[in-house]
Amino acid sequence: MQAILLAGGLGTRLQSVVNDRPKPMALIQEKPFMEYVIHELGKHGITDIIFAVGYKGSMVEEHFKDGSGFNIKVSYAYEEELLGTAGAIKNAGKFVSEDRFFVLNADTFYQIDYSRIMQLQQEENLDMALVLRKVPDVSRYGEALLKGGMLTAFNEKTTEPRPGTINGGIYLMKRELLSEIPGGKVSLENEMIPKWLKEGKRLGGIVNDGYFIDIGVPADYFKFIEDVKEGVVAW
Repeated sequence: MQAILLAGGLGTRLQSVVNDRPKPMALIQEKPFMEYVIHELGKHGITDIIFAVGYKGSMVEEHFKDGSGFNIKVSYAYEEELLGTAGAIKNAGKFVSEDRFFVLNADTFYQIDYSRIMQLQQEENLDMALVLRKVPDVSRYGEALLKGGMLTAFNEKTTEPRPGTINGGIYLMKRELLSEIPGGKVSLENEMIPKWLKEGKRLGGIVNDGYFIDIGVPADYFKFIEDVKEGVVAW
């Protein structure tokens, strides 16, 4: 199974503590964060990794090389300019050889049963299956809603501070969607998903209650370090 890891961002919010490398390569117990992500994916048979890289992307390639040392197959899709999430997916799409593939943000770590997403996508013939997660206050984000497993709203703004579900940043996409993404800088979250939803594409998903962390800010980066030390995140 293939996965595109989006690793091309600048990571500006983390630069006060990690300024010599791309954010997904931030060290956790002497290992780059992405090693933990890849190790978790491997448990679920996702071992063909396409790195969508930009800022200091050569550091990723120097570390993972051909992937054999990590029991994975790898490809590297370089961005010469920031392309946004959908633009990066399209750029990496030249390495996609399967009918469906995962997309993940390389600076987030999930513990999740990926077979649930694959089963839902297959049973409902979804163009895209998304992972949502619960938050205590959706007013800080854009709300995403499911009804009977189908996506009914995405990035809906609300000023009411209440619990709800938001986009978790894991996607299982049909390969055909790649041709619908225009060239250049394009956002998956702000442009393509709302467009596909409006057009009536079959978008659905699950809500994940498992462990999640985004190391985009120093506090969460240090929290992940502690979680690894304490065995909350098992290697």
